[in-house]
Amino acid sequence: MSGRSAKRKGSRVEREIVKLLNDDGIDAHKQPLSGALDGWKGDIVIDLGDTAPGISSEDLMCGRESIELVCEVKARANGQGFSTLEKWLGTNDLLFLKRDRTEPMVAMNYGTFRFLLRK
Repeated sequence: MSGRSAKRKGSRVEREIVKLLNDDGIDAHKQPLSGALDGWKGDIVIDLGDTAPGISSEDLMCGRESIELVCEVKARANGQGFSTLEKWLGTNDLLFLKRDRTEPMVAMNYGTFRFLLRK
């Protein structure tokens, strides 16, 4: 895949995910140039507003004025790199991934993610 077609594919998938989030009532937008500009990290930003139920912005996001989740998007036609994660997740809700001396990562299906954000 050429660089131009890969960029188009990435932008298309990012727009699809933003539409999916927006259709589910989640305020999200695509970053300009997919975060390639200084100060505009990630591909997508989800804006949770000034507060989340029972959580202050200081508790959740290191003192930011509003709660925003900066998201990276990866798409693979053949699922390369995803298959093992899907197998490990299985029918569970969450998959915690932990490397020595790092903070854990969490993987989940979109349905679980949507449920958590809409609570």
